[in-house]
Amino acid sequence: MKPSNDSALVLFSGGQDSTTCLAWALSKYQRVETIGFDYGQRHAIELTMRPTLLKKVRDFSTEWNSKLGEDHLIDLGLISQLSHTAMTEEIEISMQENGLPNTFVPGRNLMFMLVAATLAYRRGMNVLVGGMCETDFSGYPDCRDDSMKALQVALNLGMATRLKLETPLMWINKAETWQLAEQLGGSALVELIRADTHTCYLGERGVLHAWGHGCGSCPACTLRARGYEQYIGRAKSSNL
Repeated sequence: MKPSNDSALVLFSGGQDSTTCLAWALSKYQRVETIGFDYGQRHAIELTMRPTLLKKVRDFSTEWNSKLGEDHLIDLGLISQLSHTAMTEEIEISMQENGLPNTFVPGRNLMFMLVAATLAYRRGMNVLVGGMCETDFSGYPDCRDDSMKALQVALNLGMATRLKLETPLMWINKAETWQLAEQLGGSALVELIRADTHTCYLGERGVLHAWGHGCGSCPACTLRARGYEQYIGRAKSSNL
């Protein structure tokens, strides 16, 4: 299949960032597909949320529905076999001697992008969209802009392609991510992300907080909650 500059494959986990990236891609490209990964993650509830989210995104507008194509769920259980992390095992979240949190899954984003690039090659798509962010991140080296740029070069050299890795959240914080969602889909998209996406590392849904579902104490919940509070605070200030 001939690669298309008007098509994008979005790494879609079912979380806040990837849902915002999906909306961003739908606003920019004519054909959009999604890819998710089952890697034995502790918060596998995100995989359960994906089909519901995709249906609601389709229902969001006729334009988005016409652009949104197939979803691909890939088994990458190999990652959990190779890793000993708080994201793949029932262990307490903590910092490691190397200065990285034990929620860091070595090679995860690199493998995600490699597999996504392979699928994009087969599907005739030459843009990958991921929610990696260097502003509000947990110290993960595979979320850095340099890592993504280096990976883009390696993938294109290895597959003789002109693949482009897009990371629309790379230089914005969580409050600005909420704001971007509002710009892309108004308050309706913000509410969809708040109520239906999943971010909590522990996989807890339970109570719907002001900022969404989650345990409220893990690093992902703390970051999401703080960003939402800042976003709401800015919105109130602008309306004064």
